[in-house]
Amino acid sequence: MVEVAIEIPRWSFLKRGSSGAIDFVSPLPCPFNYGAVPGLLGLEGDLLDALVLGPRLPLGSRHRVPAWGAIILVDRGMMDHKLVCSAEPPSATQLQAVQRFFAFYALAKSLLNRFRGQTGRHACDGWCTAESALALARPKPGDWRGPGIRF
Repeated sequence: MVEVAIEIPRWSFLKRGSSGAIDFVSPLPCPFNYGAVPGLLGLEGDLLDALVLGPRLPLGSRHRVPAWGAIILVDRGMMDHKLVCSAEPPSATQLQAVQRFFAFYALAKSLLNRFRGQTGRHACDGWCTAESALALARPKPGDWRGPGIRF
């Protein structure tokens, strides 16, 4: 079980960062409730990302849900796990939709970062267990002020 704070409600066009500020307006809505585990940092130095499958959840709401696995996104060469959470075990169709979304997202992020002059590998490297993603995360320090790099 993990606690997930919702930063982007399902079908929202507004992409918010860990600070709550709007990062950008997406041309496509997010098909999942997207947020983060408030007390953990991922390998890239930002809050550990998590998505919650199911109906739209309110912005800022917090939910304790089981993490069933994690998708591995590589952004500018940095591994960025995304926990996949839901009250019930995800179906094969839901898991395929998550992987297709992040494969597309990696491609879009690659194009955006090329435009920004940023380099590094972008890819969706498939699945790992929730336990392995959580084992790679570290506790958020009390003086943490946000990620050290701009996303």
